[in-house]
Amino acid sequence: MYYVITYDVSTETREGQRRLRRVAQICLNYGQRVQKSVFECSVDEQGFFALRQGLLDEICKDTDSLRIYRIQEPHKDHIEHHGKGKSIDFDEPLVI
Repeated sequence: MYYVITYDVSTETREGQRRLRRVAQICLNYGQRVQKSVFECSVDEQGFFALRQGLLDEICKDTDSLRIYRIQEPHKDHIEHHGKGKSIDFDEPLVI
């Protein structure tokens, strides 16, 4: 399953700044950053539930915002990209 995760974490306090870093790290564990607070994640159902729960455990529901979009398959038919930045093709072998 393919998801787009977006978030807005209040960074007015030190705790907010730490929360922002932790939210970004959780997203990096499951996908790729495509903009500062936007990630594309390709995960199975179990991975999605772990990702979602990790994010819900981190955010402050009074000051932060989290949005999760499931992209309809085949996801390549529903995504357009223009401009800077190259996405990782999760279906191709990943060589680091």
